[in-house]
Amino acid sequence: MGQNADVVREFIQVWSELDTDKLVSYFTPDGVYHNMPMGPVAGQENLAKFIGEFLKAWTATDWELLNLVESGDIVIAERMDKTQVGDKRVELPCCGVFEMRDGKIAVWRDYFDMQTYVKAMS
Repeated sequence: MGQNADVVREFIQVWSELDTDKLVSYFTPDGVYHNMPMGPVAGQENLAKFIGEFLKAWTATDWELLNLVESGDIVIAERMDKTQVGDKRVELPCCGVFEMRDGKIAVWRDYFDMQTYVKAMS
């Protein structure tokens, strides 16, 4: 694996710190996060607001990296995201596709089944 895979691996580990600013620092200034069931969010200021909104309800999270594939500036990370939201536990299978630029995330598309999350939260 190369540098881009290392950055994505570290980014996935950093989620457990629940630190919005640290997470946003992994993106380019014009970076895009597209949580596929929703619309894309672009720019570090908007990313901070978006990520901060759902992190404020989380009490813990651990993202287990299942598979990581790198091809040039593309990194694909299959994960099992295990998150505690109050007294609710969510285990969410995800697959993230990262487009990298100069060691930063330029675009991140995350694919998952929203109903898995909704059911765990009800």
